[in-house]
Amino acid sequence: MTTVTSATPTGTATAAGKTSTGIGGDFNTFLTLLTTQLRNQDPTKAMDTQEMTNQLVQFASVEQQISMNGNLDKLIGLQQATQLTAAAPLMGKVMDVASDRLSLQGGIGTLRLPAAGSATTARVTVLDAAGRTLKQADVTLGTAAADWTWDGRNTAGQRQPDGAYRIAVAGRDGDGNPQDLAATVLARATAAERSAAGDLRLVLGGLSVGFDAVRSIGQ
Repeated sequence: MTTVTSATPTGTATAAGKTSTGIGGDFNTFLTLLTTQLRNQDPTKAMDTQEMTNQLVQFASVEQQISMNGNLDKLIGLQQATQLTAAAPLMGKVMDVASDRLSLQGGIGTLRLPAAGSATTARVTVLDAAGRTLKQADVTLGTAAADWTWDGRNTAGQRQPDGAYRIAVAGRDGDGNPQDLAATVLARATAAERSAAGDLRLVLGGLSVGFDAVRSIGQ
């Protein structure tokens, strides 16, 4: 089942639901501020009319800025909602993403290894949450990018539950010297969500990544 969800912070939702009244929209508030200012000033040092006016203008400017910030928050929320809707066509498609975690979906996890270059072999290690090695394999790199598949079983043959598993990929050249190697993860998109921090995320089974991690979109 695919979903497009939005996790909105409670504080933001509450603030958006409030009706604000301020100096510009409440004449009684304006009169209260004015009379309080007059009542509490030193009679021997009465405030200059122009200075008082300037202060009132400053009050109004602050209120206007607060109102603008509130409207901006609403616009950002609408934009993010539009982005979530736009992500709907991606659901169910296989995504190629940059991640240090492998998504195990339906008992299968797939890693895309690059073509041989300075590195001719790759050692792939899959680890659990405690850092224990579940699977390790040495893969010879070919002339084109190729996929390495994990069947979801650990070294003892026990099947692991679907989810996100940490991976480490170490490249080696023909002499066994370490070489940098960048691998990506292939997984099917199952949801798009907005985090509590407002970030837009793509969910691939148990794996969640930012949209900037997407490298390509398959079928």
